[in-house]
Amino acid sequence: MHIAMVGSGYVGLVSGACLADFGHTVSCIDTDEKKIEALKAGKMPIYEPGLQELVANNVRQQRLSFSTDLTAAVSGAQAVFIAVGTPSRRGDGHADLTFVYQAARAIAAGLNGFTVVVTKSTVPVGTGDEVERIIREARPDAEFAVVSNPEFLREGAAIDDFKRPDRIVVGVNDERAEAVMKEVYRPLYLNQAPFVITSRRTSELTKYAANAFLATKITFINEIADLCEQVGANVQDVARGIGLDKRIGSKFLHAGPGYGGSCFPKDTQALIKTAQDFGAPIRIVETVSAVNDQRKRAMARKVFAALGGSVRGKTIAVLGLTFKPNTDDMRDSPAISIITALQDGGAQINAFDPEGMDQARHVLDNLTYYYDPYSCCDKADALVIVTEWDAFRALDLDRIKSLLTAPILVDLRNIYEPAELERRDFIYAGVGRGTAPVKS
Repeated sequence: MHIAMVGSGYVGLVSGACLADFGHTVSCIDTDEKKIEALKAGKMPIYEPGLQELVANNVRQQRLSFSTDLTAAVSGAQAVFIAVGTPSRRGDGHADLTFVYQAARAIAAGLNGFTVVVTKSTVPVGTGDEVERIIREARPDAEFAVVSNPEFLREGAAIDDFKRPDRIVVGVNDERAEAVMKEVYRPLYLNQAPFVITSRRTSELTKYAANAFLATKITFINEIADLCEQVGANVQDVARGIGLDKRIGSKFLHAGPGYGGSCFPKDTQALIKTAQDFGAPIRIVETVSAVNDQRKRAMARKVFAALGGSVRGKTIAVLGLTFKPNTDDMRDSPAISIITALQDGGAQINAFDPEGMDQARHVLDNLTYYYDPYSCCDKADALVIVTEWDAFRALDLDRIKSLLTAPILVDLRNIYEPAELERRDFIYAGVGRGTAPVKS
């Protein structure tokens, strides 16, 4: 099949490369000429494990190409995917659909023969209706169908998620379009990946509901972690105890500094606004969003406490800046709020992240960057682990201790055992692993 992918960001590039790897001929389109030239030169705009090799292989096989000419790509395509950004709209939290609607108008101009227009971007309920209206108004003569096909890609594991999905959700009300979508995903269909064929609005809501539920699980275990610290319980054991219940499951029950990234913060906000607009407010999700926002900055208080109540004049080594490992994405990373709070308290920050430092420079000021964890710790007054990169899981703790001016380690991801750190005479603080006596 010939497929056009409008948008060459995270979702568009990963989806386009994977579809090309299935054997389709895919053209990834973007209005950013510099990005397209970089992609043609083999330079990726994002860090995602395995992506550079996947793109290079499919370009070499002439199944994947990059262009700014949307009209030409659309005119030769049987399916056109909209995979552009839908950031939170400044001021009110609604999803900003400007790029989606711009793409719809541009696609309309290039339609040639029956074409399936697929909304891959995360969009509020009813967006597909508006995309259809825009195209129909611009091209009343065109033969097309608008389909919802949300992405469920985890940054850091996106290629595997695309090729081995938990499910493929397709919102469609046209038999010809359904047949096209099954052909697009035929390799997965043959492997019996679960297909959920539903209405377009149901599909749009499914994406938001999934992210809101996962965000709720994260926030729930974080609040349980706070309680654990007060009553002398261990949140990791609590998480295991409840996660073994198949009705609950163990995923997304890892206590930490709160969720961030490109999806959960904006998608929970967009769902909240949609629910309010339709007179069906989702109070649970509203609370989840508010609690998560407060939690990030509150994590800095653990550092204050470990240093005796004040960080003024202190140098803090921070390992991990991105919102999660295996990505360079800094969007809504907990590190931003934590570092800002420490700076507000008068601390100087040394920082290291395996992939995120270039992006961090755009959102954080007055940091001193280092290119390995040990030089980052040299002469620092405390070490704070914010992101659980594998490179931080087996640090030479004796070396770390010798470099720090005081043996203080604040582990916001619980990747070290408190007993191990205590044996080495560290002052150690984790999340939700309390030692307080139970109050009567």
